[in-house]
Order: sequence, then structure tokens, then C-alpha cells
Amino acid sequence: MLSVVLLGTGNLAHHLFSAFLNAKAVNVVQVYGRSAAHLESFAKDVPTTTDLASLEQADVYLLAIKDDSIAEVSQKLNRSNTLVVHTSGSVSMDALATNRKGVFYPLQSFSKDRAINFKEVPICLEAGQPEDLNLLQDLANKVSTSVHLMNSEKRRKLHLAAVFINNFTNHLYQLGEQICEEENIPFNILYPLIQETAKKVAHLSPRDAQTGPAKRNDQLTMKDHLDLLKNPIHKEIYQLVSESIRRTHEEKL
Repeated sequence: MLSVVLLGTGNLAHHLFSAFLNAKAVNVVQVYGRSAAHLESFAKDVPTTTDLASLEQADVYLLAIKDDSIAEVSQKLNRSNTLVVHTSGSVSMDALATNRKGVFYPLQSFSKDRAINFKEVPICLEAGQPEDLNLLQDLANKVSTSVHLMNSEKRRKLHLAAVFINNFTNHLYQLGEQICEEENIPFNILYPLIQETAKKVAHLSPRDAQTGPAKRNDQLTMKDHLDLLKNPIHKEIYQLVSESIRRTHEEKL
């Protein structure tokens, strides 16, 4: 039985907590959070605390907290002989101020009230010592079927790729939704297109799956679109993305 103290009360912490509770041979002995109010949803299942000095003993201390808090919290833990890991995609393992350190990075977009099958979530692992890496692999394999070993530099680049394909894409969805709302067009008319775009890249390279006026270098259509956009930032986004697409495919034109 692996024992875990979970530090954090945000979206990722909630999903990790649920995954650990449903896993065999994982015991969440305590959850830490800065706010007692944010701990209420955990308190019905496990002990909680707002005091770092009152943490229980555990095999792993898992920091599911904001990136800019990782170094500070790890310094305050005073757990030099216990494995402390963070869950960030962009922060180096060496940000942890402990002797035994590692990374347990679930690669997914987490929203608190959106259920996710954690078994399908890729988990990227790193540790400073071989025995700690084995421990993290054991823990990860209990909650996921997709476990990967990856150093900090590769993980940072993976996180960068994830920002492009998830965060930026979602923002473009939001801009599309805004255009629809301005014309009283139901946004759900675009759902089949969104779904087909996602399905396609599971079978084709995104480069090969690209379509649209920028790939065709259809200047007339692109000029018409730019005339329709009133927000200068939206115009700039349209121009930059279109130019990137055009340059990527210009040798085929």
C-alpha cells in the first residue's frame, strides 16, 4: 500500500484525489490546502490540514499546486528524507528543495466538474534516484495505463506543445463562439467540425490534415475575413496564423 499526502485543492488535485481513492493499494492519508473552505470537499473522505507543520507521514508528498508556489512550499515541508514530487509540466524537478525529488505530470486539461477517465491520462515521470522512480512508476501504474519516463527538458517542450494544441485551440474556439453570438448563430452548429478536426489528427499528421483558405493561399477569402473582423487583436491573430499556415504549405502551392 502506497501512502500519499496530497498538497493542493485545485482542479488537478480534485482529479488526482478521485483517481487515488478509486485505485487499489493507494492510501491518501491527508490533503493540505491553504484555505479550510477549499478543503471541505476532501474532508468527508480523509483528514485535511491548512498547516504544513502538521502533515502526516507518507511515502510520497504530491504537490498539485501553482507553479510559482512549488519552490516555496517544498522549502517549508522540511521532508529531506521523504519523496516530494510536483505535478507541473513546465517546472524543472530541481525547483524542489528536497533531497528526494521527482515529477508526476498528468498530461491533460482538468476542469473540476468535468469527469475524466484517469486511466487514459498520460503520466510523465522523473525522479532524482532510481528507487524513487520505481516508486513513482508503481504509483502511476495504479491510476493510468499510459506512463512515460521523461526528463525536465523534454517535459517542458511537451508542455509547450500541449499549450499550442489545447490552450490556444480552446481560445480560438472562444473567438469562434463570439463571432457566432454576435450574429445569433448557435455555436453548436460547429460541433461536428470540431469533432472531425480532433478525430482526423488521430489518423493523419496535422500537416496533412490542414485545409482552408490559408493553405490554398486564397487571398480573396482571407481579405474578406479580415474585413469582417473589427477587433485589431483578432485581425492580428488571423493574419499570424494564416501566414504560418501559408509558409508551412507554400512549397505545395
